[in-house]
Amino acid sequence: RAGGRGGGAWGRPRAAAEAPLGSVSPQVVERCVAAAGYSVGEFAALVFAGALGFAEALYAVKVRAEAMQKASEAVPSGMLSVVGRREANYKFACLEARKHCESLGIENPVCTVSNYLFPDSRVIAGHLQALEFLQENARKYYFKRTKMLPVSGAFHTRLMEPAVEPLAEVLKSIEIQKPLLCVYSNVDGKKYMHSKHIQKLLVKQVVSPVLWEQTMHSVYERKQGTEFPYTYEVGPGNQLGAILKQCNLKAWKQYKHVDALEDEEAADT
Repeated sequence: RAGGRGGGAWGRPRAAAEAPLGSVSPQVVERCVAAAGYSVGEFAALVFAGALGFAEALYAVKVRAEAMQKASEAVPSGMLSVVGRREANYKFACLEARKHCESLGIENPVCTVSNYLFPDSRVIAGHLQALEFLQENARKYYFKRTKMLPVSGAFHTRLMEPAVEPLAEVLKSIEIQKPLLCVYSNVDGKKYMHSKHIQKLLVKQVVSPVLWEQTMHSVYERKQGTEFPYTYEVGPGNQLGAILKQCNLKAWKQYKHVDALEDEEAADT
């Protein structure tokens, strides 16, 4: 899902090369060496890595969601999925969209890249008038496809600043451990180092772009000739797998989607 809040809690653990790809066994979890989650899925990745307790993370996600929803109701805003040509200049397009908003009398307009998905694919978020301007002028900015996303606000932009303090307060009140395995942050695409680092960046993530493309490069960076590990996307949908295919085809060949809900239903029948 390309929306700022994500469409569920996703993690993408990276398991050891000898793990079986056809089925997910306990050994896959035990041998997992890294994890990452897209937007709100980052909480799932941190729970998986032992940094957050499940109940505490769920409460933090609830507070985060409510605060972001409240912030989104304050300003008519949204998110625009864009697939551009190689010539596309997203920063310039956003600049002109902000100038358009200023001409309409909007003070301090917001229009910026909020999600980096894969080469030539971005999500732009901000004031609705800015996004409508980009859609109307898509050809000028070398955008091949644009689509408004079914979300209520400009997530991962400074329009979410009212949500920062409520989440910061919650994260101060819960225990955060150092992860048992590498977890990559959406904010900078790098590994979390310690509990204070997690607390700081989870708050910053609310108003910062999701650097998913950059994170994929960090996760799969390796010397030429080195085997790629198995990758498992856990949760509903396989959108992250589709993004991985665009970012790193060799890594994607070792990818498997695991739908926990389907597994539970199969166990019940």
